[in-house]
Amino acid sequence: MPISRFPDPREASKDGIVALGGDLEAESILLAYSQGIFPWPIEGIPLAWFCPDPRAVLRFSDLHTPKSLEKMRKKALFQFTIDRAFDRVIEACKDSPRPGQAGTWITNEILVGYKRLHRLGYAHSVEAWVGEDLEGGIYGVALNGVFSAESMFYKKPNASKLALLFLIDHLKNHKVEWIDIQMLTPHLKALGATEINRDAFLLLLARSLRPGQILF
Repeated sequence: MPISRFPDPREASKDGIVALGGDLEAESILLAYSQGIFPWPIEGIPLAWFCPDPRAVLRFSDLHTPKSLEKMRKKALFQFTIDRAFDRVIEACKDSPRPGQAGTWITNEILVGYKRLHRLGYAHSVEAWVGEDLEGGIYGVALNGVFSAESMFYKKPNASKLALLFLIDHLKNHKVEWIDIQMLTPHLKALGATEINRDAFLLLLARSLRPGQILF
């Protein structure tokens, strides 16, 4: 049975956990995202729902594209698509090695839940191709005018970063000004992503939500 309510995310524990347990039905996941919460399975405990403090965001006004990446972009080595291969992108993200991590938070249950969200029109992917070869991509959730990036992968250098830039251009065309990236990584920090405190994030989210706005 879908989750009917979550605790106030401002009352999350020190490690950012808002709630434990529940399911990954579409209604549960969408309710979570509408409140700035996301699922992050941790082995050995019931399903964890997070709203971390600080929270990482990428404001497009702060976007910094390194010269080397801009040169790669101009070479047009990749072709980009939206939602052409969502299942392949999320599965590749699951299988991609993560430095310093023994496993992945993208469990089989996450795969099923987010594939369901994709079929319902809420989860989306951007793919980077060379011919018919999928060389990189990113996926996330779009809800009421806000996009939350979940994970990315690459097989060829810079494929995922260029896919992200393609995504940003797409979102800019829909008057979106930022994306939620949840946790700050070195390569996203290099692109201009920053951390803000939880209260600031929740205020930004509340101001940005536009019920019914379709981004894809």
